[in-house]
Amino acid sequence: MSHTGRDMSDNVSILPAPEAPKRNPGTAFEAEWLNEVRVNTSAVERRAANIPARRTVKKEWQAAWLLKAVFSIDLTTLSGDDTHARVERLCAKARQPVRREILEALGAEGLGLRVGAVCVYHAMIAPARRALMGSGIPVAAVSAGFPAGLGAPRARLLEVEESVAAGADEIDIVIDRSHALGGDWRALYDEVRAYREACGAAHLKTIIATGDLGTLRNTAKASLVCMMAGADFIKTSTGKEATNATPAVSLVMARMIRAYEERTGVRVGFKPAGGIGTAKAALGYLFMMKEELGRPWLEPELFRIGASSLLTDIERQLEHRAHGRYAARHHQPMA
Repeated sequence: MSHTGRDMSDNVSILPAPEAPKRNPGTAFEAEWLNEVRVNTSAVERRAANIPARRTVKKEWQAAWLLKAVFSIDLTTLSGDDTHARVERLCAKARQPVRREILEALGAEGLGLRVGAVCVYHAMIAPARRALMGSGIPVAAVSAGFPAGLGAPRARLLEVEESVAAGADEIDIVIDRSHALGGDWRALYDEVRAYREACGAAHLKTIIATGDLGTLRNTAKASLVCMMAGADFIKTSTGKEATNATPAVSLVMARMIRAYEERTGVRVGFKPAGGIGTAKAALGYLFMMKEELGRPWLEPELFRIGASSLLTDIERQLEHRAHGRYAARHHQPMA
């Protein structure tokens, strides 16, 4: 046990919970509730910096938390040069995210380890579904004019409908940031509500692009409006903004999730995305979920990390725990 901070070793079970949360039906638009939203920026920044500084895990407990993080990764490829072969390779990694010999050395070969989802563009839904067949891993598709969200409204809705029809289990839409920046919260509500209806049975994850919203108060209000409109997850970023997920914006969003649950009884998921490339950073987000929202938000049903390179670093850390050495990055299957 470390003596430099609070130990978290007895607070995690690696295996995912068996029951998925209920869908978020949303609520009527409540302007009065929105007007009550306040954010103390300096207090948020202090708290966000404090969580990873005061929490630590070592040795086998760190390995357990890192294996837990793997279950919540949305393994992602969103490049203009994506090919079927690249997506198939990504899906193979999603099915076997950590090499078997590492899992065997850790005594974790029986976990059924897999990632939370594979996230791709619409054109790659079909090859992803084929490659993941029988695995139970969902296919998530970015949609609604990703990443800018500024296309024609009907075209954005049609894109959602087409991705659902193509077999996407989850839809990651991106909001029109101008609604938030202009304070037109009703327009944002109506936009997300329309996406919710277009998703049908697919889960809706709304990207609010916090790096473009200017203030933490805008982040808080946008998060609340998206949940009112029926978002099953709220997500920080597209990964394409100059600033993506940060601990401060994530803390604000987590607290809005908590407020929404307290008022409605509905649990909404959270997904930080963009710029999360190290095992240490992933642990910080897990600790935040545990402290701010509680044990259910350590499960992939309520917590995801959008990442393309994170898994490589987690596997390196697990290999070090298993064998006492770090492999070079180019030796990792995802390198």
